[in-house]
Amino acid sequence: MEHLTFTPFPELRTSRLLLRQVKNKDAAVMLALRSDDQVMRYIDRPRASNLTEAQQFIQLIHDGITNISGITWAMSLADDRSGKMIGTIGFWRIDKANHRAEIGYMLSPQHFRKGLMNEAMAQVLHYGFNTMQLHSVEANVNPGNQASASLLQKHGFVQEAYFRENYYFNGRFLDSSIYCLLNPNR
Repeated sequence: MEHLTFTPFPELRTSRLLLRQVKNKDAAVMLALRSDDQVMRYIDRPRASNLTEAQQFIQLIHDGITNISGITWAMSLADDRSGKMIGTIGFWRIDKANHRAEIGYMLSPQHFRKGLMNEAMAQVLHYGFNTMQLHSVEANVNPGNQASASLLQKHGFVQEAYFRENYYFNGRFLDSSIYCLLNPNR
């Protein structure tokens, strides 16, 4: 992993999706996603309240790519010529020394339950294990998020830990479920 680079940015495709670089033009959609109650229900982070905050989040994504600490793809429908972002998926907290990263994702509610995140995850995991040479991928899930837990389990993730009240957010201590997937090619 010492020679890992995201330049040029690796576009990925599935039968229905284009996974491309998040761009500044995606700020309005990013704001819509990160302020939506359904999208953010189990993402225990502050909601975006204005376009500037969405732009700052996009800058964090770009910074992660630059310093190789993360890579996030904008998900868009392959047959949508406008390339409108409908969600994101990517690796955060890339730990080069241990060949490990954390996966995170979100999707616009009108695209829930269509199998799109399943497609995106398969492609991103393939990239992570085969191109990035990750040994393992972890996911930190709010235990109430059964849809996310089911998606992870469908891809072979195993729950490794359950931490009680290990996370303080919005005036409350919250639990975390930690899932992991080892590189199936090793």
